[in-house]
Amino acid sequence: MENKKVFYVVTTIPSSLHFFKGQLSYLSNDFDVVAISSDRYALEQFGNKEGIKTYCIPMKRAISLWDDFGSLIRFLVFFRRTSPDIVHGNTPKASFLSMVAAKLTGVSTRIYMCHGLRYQGYSGPMRSLLKIMERISCYCSTTVLCVSNGVKKTLIADRLCKASKLKVVGNGSVNGIDIEKFCRKNVPMESLSTMMKVKKDFIFCFVGRIVTDKGVNELIAAFKQLVGLYNDIKLVIVGSFEDSGNSVATITRSEIESNPNICYLGKQKDVRPFMCMSDVFVLPSYREGFGMVLMEAGALEVPCITTDISGCNEIIQDGVNGRIIPSRNEGALYDAMKWFYEHRDDEVKEMARCARHMIIERYEQQKVWKAFLEEYRSLEK
Repeated sequence: MENKKVFYVVTTIPSSLHFFKGQLSYLSNDFDVVAISSDRYALEQFGNKEGIKTYCIPMKRAISLWDDFGSLIRFLVFFRRTSPDIVHGNTPKASFLSMVAAKLTGVSTRIYMCHGLRYQGYSGPMRSLLKIMERISCYCSTTVLCVSNGVKKTLIADRLCKASKLKVVGNGSVNGIDIEKFCRKNVPMESLSTMMKVKKDFIFCFVGRIVTDKGVNELIAAFKQLVGLYNDIKLVIVGSFEDSGNSVATITRSEIESNPNICYLGKQKDVRPFMCMSDVFVLPSYREGFGMVLMEAGALEVPCITTDISGCNEIIQDGVNGRIIPSRNEGALYDAMKWFYEHRDDEVKEMARCARHMIIERYEQQKVWKAFLEEYRSLEK
């Protein structure tokens, strides 16, 4: 029996490996898959669930010259000792380190998967540094797999990578969506409180990190205006605040915590019940790699409002399964939310009917996994 090709999948932290939940186990039928990340305990837990091997190399998400050099040396030593056939880099730091080490040690197939463009959220010297890292990751790879066509176009426009190296597999998406899990009939609604089960109001829903880049400041300002017009609307927010340079404005946080029409639920293990109880899902982000939550909402038959950015504008078709608005635009968001409320008995219901079919057609998980397997087979020939 022919030995399987050795396939290393690298992320900076183990939680990012959940991008590939189920897929790595699927790929292990054809490849000897090894997950490489930091935090040995969390990494081994993930490996046990997927039924794959793991290897820990300490890495830090923040840029640190000394620590990053130490991580690079560990990659060089490990790759030189084990001679993998394929190295698959993900997340900015892990991609940079693994692609450089793989090129220097002569790994023949070096795949950089670009999930998003981190430099877009920065300005000044940090933006320039992150763009340099992006350019080096692309240069050291043999193939760059982009999570969306928008990411691919941006890499070309910003002259960070040769177009000949860039690919989008299928319709985009890293892992597709489990259409059985994200099906209304399979969602346990008993996790909702009695109050939330009695649905009388028109409900908007946001799921994600509560940060500026997710458009939360604009969302809260737009919703506050709507409450002044209609008293039968609610905004459900699922996620956690982050105290960083990307944290929301103080007035936004205060409004979330005090407005009686806003149901702030914090981080939840299962977001499906809250999506199901909603009439519209809202994701007004400034930037996304792809926008997984839009796929989840769509699969649960919930139409969406999102912004005209990479990935999001590929999942949502304006006027079909949702509405697309300019990013960073409170007025446009207000108008869209108002439109959904006022058309809740006709166009919005039709969007909901279209939503699940569109997601299944383009992003059903088994289709996505098969497309990636065929891509990896073709690259390592």
